[in-house]
Amino acid sequence: MSPAALMLAWSDWAVHFATQPGRGASLALHQALHQALPRDETQAHDPRLAGQDWAPWPFCAYREAFEALGRRLLELVGDVPGVDRHHGQLVVFTVRQWLEMVSPANFPATHPQVLMKTAATAGMNLSTGALQGTQDLLRAALGMPPDGSERFRPGHEVALTPGKVIMRNELVELIQYAPSTPTVHAEPVLVVSAWIMKYYVLDLSPRNSLIRYLVGQGHTVFAISWKNPDASDAGLGMDDYLRLGMRASLDAIETVMPGHRVHALGYCLGGTLMAIAAAAMARDRDDRLASLALLAAQTDFTEPGEIGLFIDESQLAFLEDVMANQGFLSATQMAAAFQSLRPGDLIWAPWVRTWLLGERPALNDLMAWNADGTRMPYRMHADYLRSLFLDNALAEGHYLVDGRPVSLGDIDLPVFLLGTRTDHVAPWRSVYKFSLLCDAELSFVLTEGGHNAGIVSEPGHAHRSFRMLHRPRHGPYVAPDEFLDRSREVEGSWWPAFQQWLAARSGPRRRPPAMGAPRRGLAALCDAPGTYVLMH
Repeated sequence: MSPAALMLAWSDWAVHFATQPGRGASLALHQALHQALPRDETQAHDPRLAGQDWAPWPFCAYREAFEALGRRLLELVGDVPGVDRHHGQLVVFTVRQWLEMVSPANFPATHPQVLMKTAATAGMNLSTGALQGTQDLLRAALGMPPDGSERFRPGHEVALTPGKVIMRNELVELIQYAPSTPTVHAEPVLVVSAWIMKYYVLDLSPRNSLIRYLVGQGHTVFAISWKNPDASDAGLGMDDYLRLGMRASLDAIETVMPGHRVHALGYCLGGTLMAIAAAAMARDRDDRLASLALLAAQTDFTEPGEIGLFIDESQLAFLEDVMANQGFLSATQMAAAFQSLRPGDLIWAPWVRTWLLGERPALNDLMAWNADGTRMPYRMHADYLRSLFLDNALAEGHYLVDGRPVSLGDIDLPVFLLGTRTDHVAPWRSVYKFSLLCDAELSFVLTEGGHNAGIVSEPGHAHRSFRMLHRPRHGPYVAPDEFLDRSREVEGSWWPAFQQWLAARSGPRRRPPAMGAPRRGLAALCDAPGTYVLMH
């Protein structure tokens, strides 16, 4: 984070707090009243302090003291009149970071489970934990993936759906997946994942691969695999991602399947890019798209969630200086930003498990993919953050493609819009704002889970449900709370509902198309998952 941004935020808070001498006394009275109220001894502000293990003395005393301190500090820094909203959020954020760090759950002398295990193992848990933690630090310093990642290699244990790379340029490989049914729907699907991570989040293990699921339901699926850029790619911008990614892929699909429109499915950043491309195509009277599916993808960035804490003029200037020196933003730097949004779960809980309890939970495929990060080219990432996050240019109609503005209101395609309930990267209410910007036929789905786990939610996945509501073309706007009231909860995965929505718009069944188009310059280059996904 930018030191200047933090200094500005705290200065703003301190000046305004100092002008309100009565605020401290008022908060002290409120604190006393709060402490006088009965409360459930198993509940805590920090969920790691909840449960029966923390009920006996002295652990309940540790928890009560920490909770009182936390309430006091957050009340002191929160909602101070006159403080800039963004500055206030940054101040609260830094206080929360400190509180997460000093929680009794992070120290062996104050953690009941650590003390019990230390006594039971004669301290072997601490010895094992120190060894494991040192190994983790060494692997990180050497740029090695986490221990256990070797069990999830693309093309061996994950990214296994059969297919061929039929097009490669300096930024993408386009994969065409082999059919697994005698007949397929006439119109193909193009899958565009975020280039912030490897594409195979949608093609993990065979049991939870959305791509394999769609192929098995009779869809011809193409997917973009993005190159992992390095310093030589610093000059690549958003226009290059449109030209070499979306447009080049649509041109290749048209070569393989001439005359067939394409159903575009975009996830996260890939969905944002796809929405931009769809708006530009509508502006230019390019009708090659048949529908648009946006999964956890934002198009209006006025409420981007906690990631907005890292977006202001000072932060961007600082970040641009860092990227200018490197030519990119590293995967480690990006991961640190996301971890700081949920430090209790992503930093301190793993610390306790690994270092103090001496346990190492086995990696699963999604965790291994999450550790397989990519770099962000300097120009692209700076353009993306400044134009979309800071200026909200896409939602406000002044985002330029090929030198001319595009409008999401021009999109007149059936839209499948999906948000995940606990998403801290693309909050579902932010994703939902697309319905304000586009008047097309729209089906909105809200599913359980977070930004990744809510998407990788195959049929049979436990504890999954979703809500869905359809809005006709030019239908009246339905507010988010009204959506919650009008939609009904459906148990199970959202994948079958999406597949039925897609199949209803994909034309009649026909014989599968050929793999690539060798006579028209698109011969198969190699087997899926290709070579770009293997770049580190």
